Amino acid sequence: MYKVMLVDDDYPVLELLSGAIDWNKLGMEVTGLYENGAVALEAANHDMPDIVVTDIGMPRMNGLELIRELKEKHPRIRVAILSCHSEFQFAQQAMKLNVQDYLLKDTLDPEDLEKLLLQFRTSLDEESSTLSRQNELRQLVDRNREHHKESFLRATIHEPVLSAEAWMKEAESFGLGLKGRSCLPVACYIDGQRLARQRFVSDDVLRFALNNIMEEVLRGEEPGAVHFAYDVLRSFIFIPSVSGIKTNPYDLAIPLLMKLQAMVEKTLKIRISFIIGRICTTPSELKQELNEILGAYGQRFYMKAKTIEKKEAVTYSGKDLFAVYDEAVSALREMLIEGNPDKVQPMVSHWVAYLNDQRFPPETVKDWILKLVLDLKLKLKSMQLFRNHFSVEILHRELLEMDTLEEMGEWMVHFFTSFFVVAGEVKVLSKRPEVLDACQYVSLHLNKKISLDEVAEQLFLNPSYFSRLFKKETGETFIEYVNRMKVERAKELLDQTNLSVAKICESLGYDNHSYFIKMFKTVAGVTPQEYRGLSETREQRAEK
Repeated sequence: MYKVMLVDDDYPVLELLSGAIDWNKLGMEVTGLYENGAVALEAANHDMPDIVVTDIGMPRMNGLELIRELKEKHPRIRVAILSCHSEFQFAQQAMKLNVQDYLLKDTLDPEDLEKLLLQFRTSLDEESSTLSRQNELRQLVDRNREHHKESFLRATIHEPVLSAEAWMKEAESFGLGLKGRSCLPVACYIDGQRLARQRFVSDDVLRFALNNIMEEVLRGEEPGAVHFAYDVLRSFIFIPSVSGIKTNPYDLAIPLLMKLQAMVEKTLKIRISFIIGRICTTPSELKQELNEILGAYGQRFYMKAKTIEKKEAVTYSGKDLFAVYDEAVSALREMLIEGNPDKVQPMVSHWVAYLNDQRFPPETVKDWILKLVLDLKLKLKSMQLFRNHFSVEILHRELLEMDTLEEMGEWMVHFFTSFFVVAGEVKVLSKRPEVLDACQYVSLHLNKKISLDEVAEQLFLNPSYFSRLFKKETGETFIEYVNRMKVERAKELLDQTNLSVAKICESLGYDNHSYFIKMFKTVAGVTPQEYRGLSETREQRAEK
């Protein structure tokens, strides 16, 4: 819808124009009727129209002054003038302001105005299309440049630097200059990468969005610093360091990195961490340092989210992690059979703390956790909560994708908690394995959008058949079940956290706030805010 503003000190003319034309049919809406230019300009400052139809002779501010002000603020605005014969000279002056057309009041015909408005709509559509294409081309150029930067960085790290001079010249073209100065390389990591990737349509979109935020902050805070992507989850920032200045470069870098963390979290809703390397002055030094930072896998594995650390060597424990395996699997199995979900978080936290204190090699820890999960899955198979469709391959892939112990701990809490959620459903659901598998999948993916087609594909079933089967066995449609499970999770978050309704909506995979509130009320009978109020009232009564 294009927004139209009508301005004339003759109010009957305004009423005629607003009532004689089917604005909706034209794809337009009248946002206001104004009797002088000053009031119209004030309104436009709050809500700029796409089209203005204005008289010339008006009190306080005439039409020419209004047009001049609007054109300065919005050069592409379309303007049509209503004029009397006596004002024709002024109308000619208006043409110099790039006014598209004028209409004589004495012979004003709504059909003529409608034809003019259609011309405006066509030109606005064409302009919008052109601007869109230009924006796409700019993005393509930017993405091509980022691709070349990434290729250059990868070549620096993984291939020989045959000519330092040629390397310096290419680096300079990307904003990385080492001639006469040093630089401080800093590795950037996306925390909670599994959830971060789910928030974006593709890895390319995530990479492009992160780079835009990084470059925007660097331009404002440290113009000499540059950002290079390495892959979707890792990138590097190169901060210039001038020799001879006694200030510690690490002290200068940390405030900048903290600002980057804050802006990325605020804008993209993801957290990032940094490992700071050593100052480098030559291509060969930089190459070696980048390889060492990327090789600091153990340090990265034991980092907490949203932290900043200097690169350091990690000393691994010489103990045998699998010596405590039986103790861990027995404790977890007992907890699951007991059926108390409140014990999951403390139990997982206990073992994560043990792993963090001992510092075993990351691959050993991943193998240990994978074995733990699979053994528990097999031991509890009689509950029919896990079947072949969600087997070793899926679990192994998810664990491999995680690069920190902290994220693995969060994943384990979510994974083990899903046992209890599905176990409760078993009491009212059929023993059909396909239905149980579907419920298991829903429980494990409440944080993302879940479609019937997606789950049917996971189960290797025809969507129509799966839909009928689920309704027959459970008495509710699959979508109703998903909505009910998400509402139950939303209730938990409303009861147990101070998260806003908007944050809870996001955490459950919804991008439409209004739809989430409507769906919640349909299932729960009250809105999320009303539910939280009732919950708080119950707590206050319980305390009394």
